[in-house]
Amino acid sequence: MSESGREMRVTRTEDEPAIMAISRAVGVFSAEEVDTVQELLDEYRTRGAEVSGYHFLSCLVDRRVAGYACYGPRALTDGTYDLFWIATDPAVQGRGIGGALSARCAELVKSVGGRLLVAETSGLPQYAPTRRFYETHGYRLEANITDFYAPGDDLCIFILRV
Repeated sequence: MSESGREMRVTRTEDEPAIMAISRAVGVFSAEEVDTVQELLDEYRTRGAEVSGYHFLSCLVDRRVAGYACYGPRALTDGTYDLFWIATDPAVQGRGIGGALSARCAELVKSVGGRLLVAETSGLPQYAPTRRFYETHGYRLEANITDFYAPGDDLCIFILRV
């Protein structure tokens, strides 16, 4: 247990219902994206992090899952990792949970020889807080691909050198 009753740990099976509830509650993930979180969790649970390539972290506050992150190595690269998902329960947003998860992902990537963490997000207005989050936590906007997801929905690629 660390400060303020906060604990960071590798995600356990019993964390999955809370992770899925958070994924639905954040209000920006589409139904398809929420389904994808479940698919990655299923792969992580059944095949393990090393085989599936999906590493999940849970952040608990007072023994309840308050946020999660999922990262993994990017195929065909040397030391590049993707930050696939990072989300905090809206009831506890603004308390440093997302920042702590991001920092822990970066530490873990660095500890295995990783050098670059890549986060991709949408350019839609509702994702402005997400883009600010990345910038606030040391990520740099490396590229923007106009109309990537759909007309008017850009792909914003952020990087963090670890």
